[in-house]
Amino acid sequence: MNFEQFFADRIADLRREGRYRIFADLERQAGAFPMAKNYRDGQVHDVTVWCSNDYLCMGQHPEVIRAMTEAVQTCGAGAGGTRNISGTNHYHVLLEEELAGWNRKEAALLFNSGYVANHTTLSTLGNTIPGLLIFSDALNHNSMIEGMRHGKAHRHIWKHNDVADLERLLAAADPAAPKLVAFESVYSMDGDIAPLAAICDVAEKYGAMTYCDEVHAVGMYGQEGSGVCERDGVLERVTIVQGTLAKAVGVVGGYIAASHALCDFVRSFGPGFIFSSALPPAIAAGALASIRHLRRHNELRLRHQERAATLKARLTAEGIPVLPSVSHIVPVMVGDAALCKQASDDLLRRHNIYVQPINYPTVPKGAERLRITPSPLHDDAMMDRLVAALVDIWANLGIRKAAE
Repeated sequence: MNFEQFFADRIADLRREGRYRIFADLERQAGAFPMAKNYRDGQVHDVTVWCSNDYLCMGQHPEVIRAMTEAVQTCGAGAGGTRNISGTNHYHVLLEEELAGWNRKEAALLFNSGYVANHTTLSTLGNTIPGLLIFSDALNHNSMIEGMRHGKAHRHIWKHNDVADLERLLAAADPAAPKLVAFESVYSMDGDIAPLAAICDVAEKYGAMTYCDEVHAVGMYGQEGSGVCERDGVLERVTIVQGTLAKAVGVVGGYIAASHALCDFVRSFGPGFIFSSALPPAIAAGALASIRHLRRHNELRLRHQERAATLKARLTAEGIPVLPSVSHIVPVMVGDAALCKQASDDLLRRHNIYVQPINYPTVPKGAERLRITPSPLHDDAMMDRLVAALVDIWANLGIRKAAE
């Protein structure tokens, strides 16, 4: 087999379909977000970033930068090993304690990313709880799906956010079998939010554990900002809360928060935790400083929600097709892979606005979109330019408007 030709042919297929992913070469500017430098065509351009997951701009916050700088000066660059072999730094311990308190749980466990947290936890539970049945929302993230597959537990898929369908599946299952219901709070592509209380009601009725991925809600919802579980008053009812430190917290890493016994179980049996080098101490220190700040400053969340609502209203008024998102996500529908990429390219090259196209397999074919994420620092002038640019591009490319 000609392996190189095989690789080249598959990449050519992606290009033909308009699904080939090109990374924008960006240089974030601390203190100037959402502005960034974009390196392209041998030149440097100032661009406005409208698709960052640094939702609350904490990646450039002075308290976070100061904490990371001090930790590097104190502890050096790396952790020096896995958590078991010399890699547990005191900052890790402090951060896990903060995460547990933030999520009103007995304990928390750090991972190198939210993806690893999902994959390791779900696969470990699936591989070690005899006869476990997992009931998974149809739109769960790839990291959850791969974790469940790797865990080899029997999986039932329930219709997205359809609690009646979840109950139908639970009622039909063996009453004696151990059960886990897995779902997200905020679904990042459509911007919808799960009915958490109703899911907990049904799970409790059938004796099932609950696993809530709060990745796109961490820092964003609730008086202290731990997520939708806090906002909706179900933190104590959800068995396992999973989250990330790489989005609204502004750094990198993932975690679960649960009982002492459950966290200790995953710590002791989860390969993705046992065999991974620990997060650098400076990362843990930065995340700790960020969370402590977010817990005290609900006004950031209020400003963020206002920015998202304002942008949705303005785009809708111009006929730009925005999905009816009830969260901070603003999904602008295009419905064609090539057009979606062209719209993104035109935004960048003609308007110096960066919004990455979202194509298959992240979303189904025919559901291609621009996923826009306003932040508290996107001001009215920036929003004026974005709306005008999208109106211009929709006209030039002949993309269907909402009324069409």
